Amino acid sequence: MTYHPKSEFMRVMTERGFLADCTDFQSLDAAFHEGVVPGYIGFDATATSLHVGSLIQIMMLRWLQKCGGKPIVLMGGGTTKIGDPSFRAEERPLLTDAQIDANIAGIKRAFAPYVRFGEGASDAVMVNNAAWLDQLNYIGFLRDIGRHFSVNRMLSFDSVKSRLDREQSLSFLEFNYMILQAYDFLELNRRYGCLLQLGGSDQWGNIVNGVDLTRRVIGHEVFGLTSHLLTTSDGRKMGKSVSGAVWLNGDMYSSYEFWQYWRNTTDADVGRFLKLYTEVAVSECDRLGALGGAEINEAKIVLANAVTTLLHGAEAAAAAEATAREVFEKGGIGEDLPTVALEPEELADGVGIVQLFVRAGLSASGKDAKRLISEGGARLNDELVTDPALRLRAGDLAEPVKLTAGKKRHALVVLG
Repeated sequence: MTYHPKSEFMRVMTERGFLADCTDFQSLDAAFHEGVVPGYIGFDATATSLHVGSLIQIMMLRWLQKCGGKPIVLMGGGTTKIGDPSFRAEERPLLTDAQIDANIAGIKRAFAPYVRFGEGASDAVMVNNAAWLDQLNYIGFLRDIGRHFSVNRMLSFDSVKSRLDREQSLSFLEFNYMILQAYDFLELNRRYGCLLQLGGSDQWGNIVNGVDLTRRVIGHEVFGLTSHLLTTSDGRKMGKSVSGAVWLNGDMYSSYEFWQYWRNTTDADVGRFLKLYTEVAVSECDRLGALGGAEINEAKIVLANAVTTLLHGAEAAAAAEATAREVFEKGGIGEDLPTVALEPEELADGVGIVQLFVRAGLSASGKDAKRLISEGGARLNDELVTDPALRLRAGDLAEPVKLTAGKKRHALVVLG
């Protein structure tokens, strides 16, 4: 018999396609009826910004707050010193305390548009697990916490088995990660009354460990809920573009580029992405996702505007759409396009067209740019580029020059 959720949060998780698994669906559903449910997601500070691959988790925290729960954003100042080995082929490079602190400062900026921080019952809080992990007494921790973990069971988790099956080294340092993540849940329950850990389905084993540990050590019932790991319908990993990661911080990935990333969504993904990454009503998401022909392009614009508005604001979304329409429909040069500024001294001997496509983020490498040219996908001021040896000089930049890759990706080259 199918269980129909009674709480708004569990209904949203189900209807919008977030829910992959839950440790106890009915009991968690009941907990949302009984009072404010504090829930957390952990983010390790491995870069100065999160990217689109983390956006589904951020949206889960946003919905948690909108449905009356309390989001806890856990920054992994402690666990980043180890690095999550889950499904990774090799060990992460170790970061210094200063690098981790700088990354946390950058990541904080990504959350402000999505959740409301403050002192209220359902206001979000940001916590750093270094507050308790850095203070651990090793022998005491092994005695009090380590005894609850079976090595046999830890070795059975897919995240560990996949590494060992490929005969790739898994350091003892990394092996401890799942114990520390479980301990995070225990500490968050003690300190903040946290009842729920959210995460991607690759974190299921780690989340279950935390649920079990909290029950064993202090006898509290807590819950875990995971979302599906997303790839696009054509198999690409979410958060990646031709030019690299799709960062959430505007100084690392402009609002126009961000808008374009969503505008370029494949037809088959439009309805699904509208449900996951926007607050458009589910019925409207279904209607827009079912459109075909030229109409699906307007649905993609709805998607791009809605996602960009949440992160960068309505004004930035409108500006991005205006620039796109000017470029695509009128053949003009929009002011909001990604721009490469060349200094006069760079142009003494000219700058190669291949290098410009790479610097503009329209190609991932020189080889990729040459292939784009050979396949007829590169344009300069809307004229086909056929010579990969072409070089631009100062005289060519009296006016801004537009580079185009394919039909939808554009950039400007200007004289700095």
